[in-house]
Amino acid sequence: MKITLAQLNPTIGDYVGNLAKIERTLAAHAAEAPDLVVFPELFLSGYPPRDLLERAWFIRQAQEAVDGLLALSRIWPRTALLVGVPLPTGRPNGKGLYNAALLIQDGRVRFQQNKSLLPTYDVFDEARYFDEAQSIATVALAGETLGITVCEDAWTDPELWLRMPYERNPVAELAAAGATLLINISASPFWAGKEQIRYRLVSGHAARHRLPFVFVNQVGANDELIFDGRSLAVDCAGRPVAVLPAFQEHVQTVEITAATAVDPTASYTPQPLIESVYEALLLGIRDYLRKTGFRQVVVGLSGGIDSAVVCALAVAALGPEQVLGVTMPSRFSSAGSVADSRQLAAKLGIRLLTIPIAEVHDAYLRVLTPHFEGRPPDVTEENIQARIRGNYLMALSNKFGYLVLTTGNKSELAVGYCTLYGDMSGGLAVIADVPKTMVYELARFINRHGEIIPAPCLTKPPSAELRPNQTDQDTLPPYDILDGILRLYIDEGRSKAEIVAAGYDPQTVAWVLRTVDRNEYKRWQAAPGLKVTSKAFGMGRRMPVAAKYGA
Repeated sequence: MKITLAQLNPTIGDYVGNLAKIERTLAAHAAEAPDLVVFPELFLSGYPPRDLLERAWFIRQAQEAVDGLLALSRIWPRTALLVGVPLPTGRPNGKGLYNAALLIQDGRVRFQQNKSLLPTYDVFDEARYFDEAQSIATVALAGETLGITVCEDAWTDPELWLRMPYERNPVAELAAAGATLLINISASPFWAGKEQIRYRLVSGHAARHRLPFVFVNQVGANDELIFDGRSLAVDCAGRPVAVLPAFQEHVQTVEITAATAVDPTASYTPQPLIESVYEALLLGIRDYLRKTGFRQVVVGLSGGIDSAVVCALAVAALGPEQVLGVTMPSRFSSAGSVADSRQLAAKLGIRLLTIPIAEVHDAYLRVLTPHFEGRPPDVTEENIQARIRGNYLMALSNKFGYLVLTTGNKSELAVGYCTLYGDMSGGLAVIADVPKTMVYELARFINRHGEIIPAPCLTKPPSAELRPNQTDQDTLPPYDILDGILRLYIDEGRSKAEIVAAGYDPQTVAWVLRTVDRNEYKRWQAAPGLKVTSKAFGMGRRMPVAAKYGA
C-alpha cells in the first residue's frame, strides 16, 4: 500500500486555509498515485481549538469544510484521504461532539473512526468538549485492513504510566479485529525528550502486534503548545521505514504492507535535547507572530544571559530586521552590561535603542518618598526600575506595533524573582519554561559556530542590577540546586520530605516550596510561555491562588 504522510502546520479556525493546504498537498503528490494520504488530528480545525468547539457556528464551518473536502476528493478519486475534524455526534446527550478521523474517497465518507480515549491531564482537556467513541472498527482499503486511532488512543503502553489511566486499549482491539495496518493521526505537543517516548510507543505497538504502524503528527505552534512533527512509519517488527524531520512541514510517500521489509536507508536517531529545545523555541516564536498578525518584536537587553538568549532566538526565528533591542541603563547598571548589550546587537545585526531610566526613576522617588516616610528603601524601589523598563517597552509596542518578548526564565518565574508590570510585561514569554541551567546550555548552543552571545554573559554572576553589587544568589539558592528542587516539585510533584530525601538541604527546600506556592498569583498574570518541558506553567498546571496548603 502506498501511503503519503502529510506532516503539516494548520492554523486554528482557518478552515479555508487548512483545506487549501490539503489541496496543495494532493496536487503536489498526485504523480506518486498514493492509495492514502494521512493528515493529523483535527487538521481541518487546527489543534487545540479549545472553547471554539462550544460555538455552533464553528462546528457548522467544520461540516462545510468536510463538504469542501468531499468535492476536492473527486478530483483524485483513486486516492483516499484520512483527515481529523470535530463533528457532531447526533446524539441527544453528552457533549455532542466527536474528535473524528474521516476516511474520504471519491466524494464520499467511507468510514469514520472517533477518538476513544480523551485525555484530561497536563495541557489536555478533551473530555470538556468531546464524547468517547461508541465503537471501534477496522476498514478495508487497497488490499489492507486499516486500524485507525486518534492520538491518545495509542498511549496505552503500561510502561509509560505509574497508573494506567484507561481501561480500554484501542490499538489492541483493532489488532484483534483483524487490522493489517495500524494508523494513528496525532496532535502530540512537544517537550524535550518526548520524541523518543513516542518512537518507543509506536515501535512497541508494531512489534507487539506484528503489524506495521503509521503515525502522522501535527507540526507548528499554537499559543503555548509547540508540535514537532517527527511522524513515523515502522514495519511489523517496529523498525523504521520513514522518519520525518522535526519542526518543519514535510510530506513523504512510503510503500508499506504487513510484510514490509525495512528500507535500509531509513533510521531513527533522536534529536539532541538542547537542539530540539532551540528549534522548538524558534518555531514557537515564528508561528506565534505569524498566526497573531505581528511582524516585529522588541526585546529589552540587560546585558544578562536571559535577554541575550531571547534576542538571539528572535533573530534566528524572524531575521535581524524584525527585531529591535532596547537597553535601559540605570545608575546601578554596570558599564560591562551596557557594553555586552551593544556587542550582542552588533553581532546579531539588529537596531539598538538606548533609553536611560535614571531621570524617570528619580521622578518616581521624588513623588513617592513623602508617602514612604518612616520606611527604609527595600524591594519596592528596586521594582520601580523594572516597571519603568516595562513601560518603555510597552510604549514602543503601542507606537510601532512591536510584540514585546519577555525574557524571564522558568527558575525565576517559579519563585517569583520577577516584577509584575515590569520585566513580566509583554506578549510572549519565550523562555518561561526554560530553567536557568538550560538557558546556559542554549547560549552555548547558539555560540556553537562562533561567539554571538558575549562571553561575559556566560561567566559573570547573574544580576538584576537593581541595587549596588546585587547578584541573584543574594536572594536565590545556586541555580543548579534551585533547578533540581524545582524539577522534583513542579515537574514530578514530589513532597518536601521526598525532595529532602533526594539529598537537598531541608531549609533550602522549605524556602523554595514556600516561595513557589506564594507566587502563584504572579504566574496567573504572566504572558503565554512556550512549553518545552514535561510540566510548564500555564494551561498544564492549574493551581489555586487563594489557598493554604503545603507539600
